Amino acid sequence: MLRNPLAAAVSTFSICRVRVLGFLLATLLAASATLAQSGNAGRPSSMDATQIVEQLMQKNENRSALLHHFEGCRNYALDYSGFPSSKSAEMVVNVRFDAPAQKQFRVVREDGSRVLISRVLKELLENEKQAVDEQNRKKTALTPENYEFQLIGTEVINGRPQYVLKVAPRTKNKFLYRGKIWVDTADYAVSRITAEPAKNPSIWISRTEIDHEYRKFGDFWLPVRNTSVTKVRLGGTAKLRIEYSRYTFGVSARTSDADACSSATSDAGTVR
Repeated sequence: MLRNPLAAAVSTFSICRVRVLGFLLATLLAASATLAQSGNAGRPSSMDATQIVEQLMQKNENRSALLHHFEGCRNYALDYSGFPSSKSAEMVVNVRFDAPAQKQFRVVREDGSRVLISRVLKELLENEKQAVDEQNRKKTALTPENYEFQLIGTEVINGRPQYVLKVAPRTKNKFLYRGKIWVDTADYAVSRITAEPAKNPSIWISRTEIDHEYRKFGDFWLPVRNTSVTKVRLGGTAKLRIEYSRYTFGVSARTSDADACSSATSDAGTVR
C-alpha cells in the first residue's frame, strides 16, 4: 500500500512535470545560445523593454545561422524526499547538437533509483528532443507573440551589467513560463532566468520553481546550471540539479567514441 502514493507521485512527476521541464529547458537553451557581439559592458543604455527584446531576438537569429554544432557534458542529480520514502538518482549525459534541429544524447553513467532514472531523467531527454522541433520552438520562444515584457531594473552579474525584465505569458500554456529574465547589456544574451510554469501541469503538483543560469563561452552564451524544485501535494519535494560543462564548438566530425564526457568519467570509454 505504501508503494502506491510514491508511484503516483513519480508518475505525475514524470508524465506532467517532466514534459513541461523538457520543453522549458530546450526553450531556455535556444534563448541563451546567442552569438555574443562586441559591445560596451559599462552603464546600460537608455532602452525600453521593446527595444531590448528586439535586440535579443536579433541575436537569437544570429545564433540559428551561425551555431552549426556543439557538444557538452551534463550531470543530472534528482532527489525526491517525502512520503512514503526518499529516493535519488544521478546521470551523466553527453550532448551533441547539429543544426538546424538535431540533438543526440548518450548516457555515460547512471546511478540510483531505477524508477527515477527511467521515468524521469530519461523521459526528460526524450522530451527535450521533441522541443527542438521548429514548430515547438516557435510556440515557446521568448518573443512578443508568446510573452509580455516589462523592464523592472538593472543589476550586475559577474561584473557584467544586466537588464532585468519581468516576463508574463500571453496564454496559460503549460510549456510557457512566468518570472524574470536577466539580459546582458553588451551582448543582449540571456544570463539568468527564474520562473515557474505558466500553468500548473497537474493537481498533484503545488508549485515548480526553476532557476537557470548561463555563462559566456567564447562567442556564445550557454547554460551552466539549472535548479528546479517541485512541491508535490502528497507532501514530497523533488529537486533536480543539472550542471552543464565541457562545451566544444565547430563542425560535427566524429572520428572516435570519445566525447565531451569521456575525460570527466573514468569508465566513459567502456560505455557504448
